[in-house]
Amino acid sequence: MTLETLTPHTDHLAVPDDIADLLFRTARSVGQFTDEEVTDEQLAAVYDLVKWGPTAMNPLPLRLLVVRERDARERLAAHMAEGNRQRVLDAPVTLVLAADPAFHQPLPVLAPHLPGMVDALEPAAEQRMQMARTNALLQVGYLIVGLRAAGLDAGPMGGMDAAGIDAEFFADNGWQTLLVVNVGHAADGGTPYPRAARLSYEQVSQTL
Repeated sequence: MTLETLTPHTDHLAVPDDIADLLFRTARSVGQFTDEEVTDEQLAAVYDLVKWGPTAMNPLPLRLLVVRERDARERLAAHMAEGNRQRVLDAPVTLVLAADPAFHQPLPVLAPHLPGMVDALEPAAEQRMQMARTNALLQVGYLIVGLRAAGLDAGPMGGMDAAGIDAEFFADNGWQTLLVVNVGHAADGGTPYPRAARLSYEQVSQTL
């Protein structure tokens, strides 16, 4: 079975095609942006939407460093892989997405149905970090789709020295870098590469 012969299942969605296209089908990972500004208000609106995405126990461990100023941008670029440095320098705004291992501290507010979790997790540093990374990565996915819902384009990048970024920016709070995402409005389609194929439902699923 080849990718080209598979028929997508498009008749059972609860959103119209233009929304499905905006969020997924025609959205691309972007490397080239216009100079159009991305405001703090736009970013806050995106977060206020995607914070409702499900996470285990509702811990919300994702943290965002918004990098705008030239000095901060150069400090971040120094820790990026060579092919990503200029992208960070050129983008309207860059987000460093991180997991907070101290996510358990607000749990009395975020998960009041689970009393005692703060005390239970406090000595379990390794478990907390695993929980933080897993749930923050879920939130990263929600955030990228949320940026698209706001009419913005995203260029996620994993080529970086994460430990170096942590030491540079997060020495005081212990956040741990997961991903760096450039945000803005795509220029000239945002990428020179054609859209690649995707695996079908039939290829990735089993039914028992």
